Amino acid sequence: MTALGTSALWAVVGLPATAGAVLVLARPRDRVAVRVALAVAVTAVLLSALVAVARPTVAVPFLAGADFVLTVDGLAALVLPTVLVVTLLVLVAAVGEELTPAARFHGLMLLFAASAALTVTAGTLPTLLFAWELMGAASYALIGFRWWEEARVSAGFTALVTTRTGDLGLYLAAGAALAGGGGLALADLAGSSPGWRHVVAAGVLVAALGKAAQLPFSFWLSRAMAGPSPVSALLHSAAMVAMGGYLLLRTQPLLAATGWAPSVTMWVGAGTALLLGAVALAQHDLKQLLAASTCAQLGFVVLAAGAGAVAGGAAHLVAHAAVKALLFLAAGAWLTALGTKQLAGLAGVTRRWMLVGWSATVGLLALAGIAPLSLWATKDSILAAVREESTVVYTVGLAAAALSAAYAGKVLVVIWRRVPAGQQGAVDAYRDQEESGTGRVPLAGWLPLLVLAVAAAGAGLLALPPIGAVVAHAVGQPGGYRPVPVLELVASALIALAVLVVVTRWRAPEPRWARRWLGLRYAASVLVAGPALAVGTAAARFDDRVLDRSVAQAARATAILARRAAQVDQRRVDRMVEVVAAGLRRLGHLARRPQTGQLHQYYLQAVVVLVVGVVVLVVLG
Repeated sequence: MTALGTSALWAVVGLPATAGAVLVLARPRDRVAVRVALAVAVTAVLLSALVAVARPTVAVPFLAGADFVLTVDGLAALVLPTVLVVTLLVLVAAVGEELTPAARFHGLMLLFAASAALTVTAGTLPTLLFAWELMGAASYALIGFRWWEEARVSAGFTALVTTRTGDLGLYLAAGAALAGGGGLALADLAGSSPGWRHVVAAGVLVAALGKAAQLPFSFWLSRAMAGPSPVSALLHSAAMVAMGGYLLLRTQPLLAATGWAPSVTMWVGAGTALLLGAVALAQHDLKQLLAASTCAQLGFVVLAAGAGAVAGGAAHLVAHAAVKALLFLAAGAWLTALGTKQLAGLAGVTRRWMLVGWSATVGLLALAGIAPLSLWATKDSILAAVREESTVVYTVGLAAAALSAAYAGKVLVVIWRRVPAGQQGAVDAYRDQEESGTGRVPLAGWLPLLVLAVAAAGAGLLALPPIGAVVAHAVGQPGGYRPVPVLELVASALIALAVLVVVTRWRAPEPRWARRWLGLRYAASVLVAGPALAVGTAAARFDDRVLDRSVAQAARATAILARRAAQVDQRRVDRMVEVVAAGLRRLGHLARRPQTGQLHQYYLQAVVVLVVGVVVLVVLG
């Protein structure tokens, strides 16, 4: 079983990575590419199940003092199958959208999934950095998949640059871990020397917050909506963004060892959950609303990492993956069918496609925190742990949970609203504005929604007894498993229901100050992009006026020296060579004259040589 588990662990990462690279480079026919991608995704899911049971660890030499290590602990055993199952369902749904070229799309999606799987199983910082970089590059290519549209490529570049800015923290953490002497294994980071441990924690925290789109990095997720809907469904649910929260859960012992990091982590998570919940409430575009909601819901995972509620955070991560994949795929199905994702253009859409509408309704009710659906229990398991740490942060988290019900209710009201005949024209005016609608939802777009709806309804069991205790034991949660008090569960369910009723009966508020994502993009352009552009401009001027001029002058001086060297070569060296050659030629002619072939002349020459020799001996003697 050990050998089989080890092979399966290598394969669960290597198979999708290899297949994805082959599809991207070889570009087979679309039908072949789709079949290969689906077969690889199914195989990866089966392998992940085997790996989750076997819990293997593999290592090969990579860097001095740090191997390339893949390991599956209790947390990875829960998250790895989630990533790969969601990938499979998203790829199935993507078949209905007929994205072309299919080989490049499915290849990039497999590479993206492989990088997420590698992130989940990484056992050392070098392994994590390798996966981190691959994930960022794949996300850039997928967001800008329609490369001929400049706006989409620009959006992908914004996401790449923003997350890369946060990623610098991971390099800082690796350097500090080496300096601190604790080793580069993720499990050993908490053992770094006291001074360097704070630097390691700060670097990991910044990198994780950047990937998880937490404040102040949240705005990049808005730009990521330029990608195809299947990309959004995977990026926002089980990969990329989720990996930021996962990293904090994985390194929770490091955060706890610093003293200051848990408080900072809790406040960032709670602040993001609250403020980005307000951003979601202000949106009129369904995908933008869901993107802001992703930031807010990942805020609860970050909150869990700060409070030490690793089991609750892991359960919320899995439940949120199912809910958000479901909702993004539903949004993509409506966009494909109607050509719009504006809420005003989706009024009454559930009545036209009931299966998609009911599946999305399950996801939205779960997002709202309605009992007994998944996020109701997982959020409460996190908030219960937060309450023991800080009443103020708990209050902020409770307000953020109420906002979840508000923005989920806002979408529910729209998609179930009966449109009077006199207003149908205003709704139809939004259709086909963003792309040409097909007027239908293909079968491939329905099937994944049913599976995800079941998961969105039932994943909350991961936070409730008795399964919650098993999860807490598996992830090694500090303090063991403490079930959420029944009173808190009932109270949160009543709050969510009350908010939902209010939003249903009266129009949900839309805070204008939050509509533009809190001005984060503008702030980033002023505080980051502006200075970076100024530095780049100054560097370009220095390059033009100093470096380029120095190179040009050096080139001119070299040309002058070359011409002078050529003159010396031609006038002196070549002439000297010619004189020597002429002299040697004359000596050659003289040397040939005695060679007549007549014997008496050779005798005479011998006599002359002997006479000369005798004379020399006599004179010298």
